[in-house]
Amino acid sequence: MRLVTEKESKYHNLEQMPVSELLQHINDEDKTVAYAVEKAMPKIEELVNVVADRMKNGGRLFYIGAGTSGRLGVVDASECPPTYGVPFDWVIGIIAGGDGAIRRAVEFAEDDPEQAWIDMQEYDINSKDVVVGIAASGTTPYVIGGLRKANEMGLATGCIVCNSGGPVAAEAQYPVEVVTGPEFVTGSTRMKAGTAQKLVLNMLSTAVMIKLGRVKGNKMVDMQLTNHKLVDRGTRMVMDETGLDEDTAADLLKAYGSVRKAVEQHTRGKQAR
Repeated sequence: MRLVTEKESKYHNLEQMPVSELLQHINDEDKTVAYAVEKAMPKIEELVNVVADRMKNGGRLFYIGAGTSGRLGVVDASECPPTYGVPFDWVIGIIAGGDGAIRRAVEFAEDDPEQAWIDMQEYDINSKDVVVGIAASGTTPYVIGGLRKANEMGLATGCIVCNSGGPVAAEAQYPVEVVTGPEFVTGSTRMKAGTAQKLVLNMLSTAVMIKLGRVKGNKMVDMQLTNHKLVDRGTRMVMDETGLDEDTAADLLKAYGSVRKAVEQHTRGKQAR
């Protein structure tokens, strides 16, 4: 199988280019990524719907991947609790080689087709859950094996890949194939392919969380208030929703710990009067 992501770059003699030219060409290639994602939106919609339905019924979302793909899954999973106030075990990112591989590559970790399912056992994975394999090449044995076992055990499966017709997509019930083409630096899939995967992950987790009721209007009303910036943001949200002055809104937010609870308490108080 000839992988499009491994084809030679159309740019040559990169080391001889001035920086301005390097940056322009990288940017030119990056501009094509959103259009590639757009072509895959019907498949992304299918995956969003199945994940939201499973999670409404007590399921969880697992991402599995290796290298850049695995790191992107871990990042997306780790950002869901602070952004949407969900438990840390609702969205789980697993990378081949374990958490140490987030910072430093673990040799040949992606080549074991049995290990992903072993890694998922730590979380008591079950048939309510969804497993999404992330693999730019669409050929990673770690991801193929994990999806195959998940299918055997009755889980829903999806994938985000950047080549068409590969074995990862063949294993996934809900495949998302975003074909981004050759990279600016030949084979460097942390570039366009990684950007495409990040865009799809943004769509997937954001749309799912909205469907789960974790956004009100256009606000992150369940976000965790873990720093002063977020407290200030939350205070402004409470002010916008209630008409309260800043000090009163801040006190209400501090008392109830989230924008949603603060606004609900204020509304109940007004109704009781």
